[in-house]
Amino acid sequence: MKLHNYFRSSSSFRVRIALSLKGLDYEYVPVHIARGDHRTGPYAALSADKLVPMLEDEGERFSQSMAIIEYLDETHPEPPLLPSDPVGRAHVRALAQSIACEIHPLNNLRVLKYLVKDLKLDDAAKTAWYRHWVRDGMEAFERQLALYPGSTFCYGNTPTLADCCLVPQVFNGRRFDCDFSGLPRSMAAFEACMALDAFQRAQPSQAPDAEA
Repeated sequence: MKLHNYFRSSSSFRVRIALSLKGLDYEYVPVHIARGDHRTGPYAALSADKLVPMLEDEGERFSQSMAIIEYLDETHPEPPLLPSDPVGRAHVRALAQSIACEIHPLNNLRVLKYLVKDLKLDDAAKTAWYRHWVRDGMEAFERQLALYPGSTFCYGNTPTLADCCLVPQVFNGRRFDCDFSGLPRSMAAFEACMALDAFQRAQPSQAPDAEA
């Protein structure tokens, strides 16, 4: 099993968390997306969408972090990252997609580069954009959490797909000094995750290609 990824990529971080929670060994293959290595050279020939992460397993290539994590959950079901009941699975997927589909796409590296290079925004305006959409999305995420009974993690007392998405979003948001105040359920789930070795091992600073 090979994971092509970048240490600072939120979507790569999600997959590393899932692999770590499941105790799966894999070959870490760095792809430096900040330098554009995903768009040229050997990786571009492997990846149809020229994005990270990409998982190679059993002769297949899988793209998109959410699909990769669900593949891992189906092929290596313990510990499960989705509840056993349809209602629970729908709620966890909704939480995860609130981050992966609503917050992250507006603030990923491609978008931030476009804001600066093509739309000529300065760094202050780019950062204001980032912080606005993270805060807006995290407030919505907190409102969703408030609909469910109190729990240690986002949904229940074991980590799920939702936690795999929450932790990288908080990490990246902190790089931009985003405001995470007034989000008690979200931040309690984050802290519970970071108390686990699996999340610690998966974090960017522990990756082979980590940079200061």
